[in-house]
Amino acid sequence: MCRNIKPLFNFEPPASEEEIRQAALQFVRKISGFNKPSRANETAFLSAVDEIAAASSKLLHALETYAAPKNRAQESARRRARSTQRFSN
Repeated sequence: MCRNIKPLFNFEPPASEEEIRQAALQFVRKISGFNKPSRANETAFLSAVDEIAAASSKLLHALETYAAPKNRAQESARRRARSTQRFSN
């Protein structure tokens, strides 16, 4: 999985449509190998981003959990600490 795609489920406040779209964009970039598609591929690229964002949004709204929502700031700090530890050696 692409390292830049972060979990979006069970956060307070819930993931925004922009966050979902950014994750979809990262996914399409990863599987297509394009950071920015050529004009010939731009329509297909953007269509894929839209479809994946829609499917992701539908999934996130359909999922249920009994766990307490996670705090974005705490999760972000946890990821930074893991990254610092991993790359400090």
